[in-house]
Amino acid sequence: MLKLVTARQLRLGMYLHKFGGAWIKHPFWRTAFLLEDTKDLAAILDSGVEEIWIDLSKGLDVDAGPAAPAPAPPPQAPVVPVTPARPEAAPGLPPDRPATMGEELLRAKKILVDSKDAVASMFNDVRLGKAIEVQDALPLIEEVTSSVMRNPGALVSIVRLKNRDDYTYMHSVAVCALMVALARQLGLSDAQTREAGLAGMMHDLGKAMMPLDVLNKPGSLTEAEYTIMKKHPEEGWRLLREGGGAPASVLDVALHHHEKIDGSGYPHRLKADGIELMSRMGAICDVYDAVTSNRPYKAGWDPGTSIRRMNSWAGHFDPVLMKAFIRSIGIYPIGSLVRLESGYLAVVTEQNEASLLTPRVKVFFSTRSNEPVVQRDIDLSVQTSEKIVAVEDKEKWGFKYLDELWSAG
Repeated sequence: MLKLVTARQLRLGMYLHKFGGAWIKHPFWRTAFLLEDTKDLAAILDSGVEEIWIDLSKGLDVDAGPAAPAPAPPPQAPVVPVTPARPEAAPGLPPDRPATMGEELLRAKKILVDSKDAVASMFNDVRLGKAIEVQDALPLIEEVTSSVMRNPGALVSIVRLKNRDDYTYMHSVAVCALMVALARQLGLSDAQTREAGLAGMMHDLGKAMMPLDVLNKPGSLTEAEYTIMKKHPEEGWRLLREGGGAPASVLDVALHHHEKIDGSGYPHRLKADGIELMSRMGAICDVYDAVTSNRPYKAGWDPGTSIRRMNSWAGHFDPVLMKAFIRSIGIYPIGSLVRLESGYLAVVTEQNEASLLTPRVKVFFSTRSNEPVVQRDIDLSVQTSEKIVAVEDKEKWGFKYLDELWSAG
């Protein structure tokens, strides 16, 4: 049984089912959880949320104890601006324990199944002329964010393996996850990280208005077709504005994720700081997923190769954000083909956040004998006698099974 109560009526032991008011306002990724921590109670009272639905079948009622006390006024102190450091566990983030790559891959695969249907439904509704409701995306944003917080590498890596036919829909999920990971790396607030994820999910909404024969064309676009496709940012911005409820940053990413630092992007040829932070983030995340994904007209690049090529494109991306992005997914992203000092080839299977130069890898091939070897896992942060000396081009070697080496879970 659900019951609507005021924030002042909250007490520990209640099961919170849903927050009232604007979804972006409340300080938690979760919309439903058991209230057990006084810090969470204080965060709700401080947030300005006025009403909450509680579930009496899962927790206490109002009459079971005293109402929540009003929070004490904060002490007055001079404000000293600081550059936010990367948090280990920022306040308000889900309490899920960190997960291993294998553990989180299992959950990530389920998230992808659910998200494909959700995003496809959203695009189809737009094509049918229905107004977009950004609040409908909140449960999916929470699922993606919780996964990234448990293990930053699992979902952002597995979503790269989308089928060619699923690209348009799953690209939105991939950019959402990459935006959350980058926001986490930058140490952005919970609200900013939530908006970053939503912006990533909605950034390509305008493609729902593009002709399907152009959108799904299996070859290169003609100049006329490319001109049509370049209208999707403005279409996405229009759809989100007309639907209402989207934060300004989400609207801006939809409109400006194809702008470049040197002013050569579109639709407004903005330069450098003239491009908002979220849109500069979106430009990087959008391109990374695009170049690493298999498309109808080309195979995706190796993740390690993609990072190096993108980092060399002068004038394309914000260089400070590009460095942060590399830290967020790794110098050698999961799935990268690398050569070790011993001459063995290996695929990166998991990051080591303490040292991006020493990830976990799976050895599977010898360049000296030019033959496969018995596969074995190596933690390069432990086995210091081995180190990565180069990123290899998977197309050059012709390997067709690299993703199976790390994605089995």
